[in-house]
Amino acid sequence: MTNPTQTTNDPENTEFLADSSDSVGSDDDTNYAALTEALEQTVFESFDDGLYIGMMSGTSLDGMDAVLCQFNNAGNTQPPMQLLATYNQDFPPRLREVLLALCQPNGIQELTSTADEPNSELDWFGWVSKEYAEFASDVVNTLLKQSNTDGESVLAIGCHGQTVRHRPQLGFSLQLLDANVIAERTGISVVSDFRRRDMAVGGQGAPLVPAFHQALFAAPDSTRVLLNLGGIANITVLPANDSPVVGYDTGPANLLLDAWTALHTDHSYDAGGAWAQSGQVIEPLLNQLLEYPFFAKPYPKSTGREDFNLAWLQSELQHFDQISASTRYSSADVQATLTELTAISASMQINMFINAHVDGSVYVCGGGALNNYLMTRLQAHLPHCTVETTASLGLEPTWVESVAFAWLARQTLMGETGNLPAVTGASKSVVLGQVCFA
Repeated sequence: MTNPTQTTNDPENTEFLADSSDSVGSDDDTNYAALTEALEQTVFESFDDGLYIGMMSGTSLDGMDAVLCQFNNAGNTQPPMQLLATYNQDFPPRLREVLLALCQPNGIQELTSTADEPNSELDWFGWVSKEYAEFASDVVNTLLKQSNTDGESVLAIGCHGQTVRHRPQLGFSLQLLDANVIAERTGISVVSDFRRRDMAVGGQGAPLVPAFHQALFAAPDSTRVLLNLGGIANITVLPANDSPVVGYDTGPANLLLDAWTALHTDHSYDAGGAWAQSGQVIEPLLNQLLEYPFFAKPYPKSTGREDFNLAWLQSELQHFDQISASTRYSSADVQATLTELTAISASMQINMFINAHVDGSVYVCGGGALNNYLMTRLQAHLPHCTVETTASLGLEPTWVESVAFAWLARQTLMGETGNLPAVTGASKSVVLGQVCFA
């Protein structure tokens, strides 16, 4: 992609800038405003329509999703977004192992380094940033090859990177990624580092997807709730009226379900929720887990692997065993309880916005949308509305977040804001992301 600042090489643009240069330092606010508007049009007008790639690997670390899509102008008779191609690739085992270790404080102490690998946490950060980018580049190039797409026709890649620390209470969020590597390996400009600008203006840097949900899924005559079931569950409430969009994390989802499954079975996830369905919910344990302080916090709020992880679950189980020594349960019973924890913690929040007095629908996306048992439990706790996947809205649930980061990359190149202050708690709307030009 051409660096947008190079578009001023157009003779007409050059002439305009030359004629207007004297007014920049003058007191004529009208001339200055006209120049600023013209510059914005010169820089950003070509980025509205076009091809974008979005990439996402969530807290569950189950793989890298990539999409090729095109967005259309508002008011166009075409759909607002066309999904042209998709691709998913599992993480290389060593990269996934190191990422999981980095997600936990001092987790690298459990890694055994080979002779040519790092031996300190900071060195591992650097190693992962490069290796993640090399892997992401391979995913992009495969997507382009399989879709028979010339990389030069893609305006930008929106790549979130892998979150290894999310500490809004400390004012930072850390996603590991070397965008320079992706730009070099693909020849396409990369937008990354989406969260920290929101945090610079007082926001939590999460969730960021609600702005995309509003742009693509809002309906003027009905309230819609988008429930994303990734590693963490989060909701976006799109009111039927002009009320502000609401969005926040509700608690754990696939993060705990996958970790417990991998620990006790030969599988990395509970396909369809069949294993959970074979167990019985341990009600006293469920009540204990729901007492965790995050669930009672008011929104806006966000969480991650720092709060909900296998070590946390095992600590809770140990405490439960101490006070309920006579209780007998199986690993399948724990899985059933974790599934119920996800369903109840999400539905309690949704019921605040859709109930017997407010009509609406719930649309589920993320890998958890494929968990039939979890979907059944959600519907049981949401009797006043229909629970469907986003496929009913025209976008398969597994690709929603990747498309969102393609959209956020487009917002960045357009110079448009990408956060919702009412959602993240930021003091104002800001343009998100850093651009690494190819």
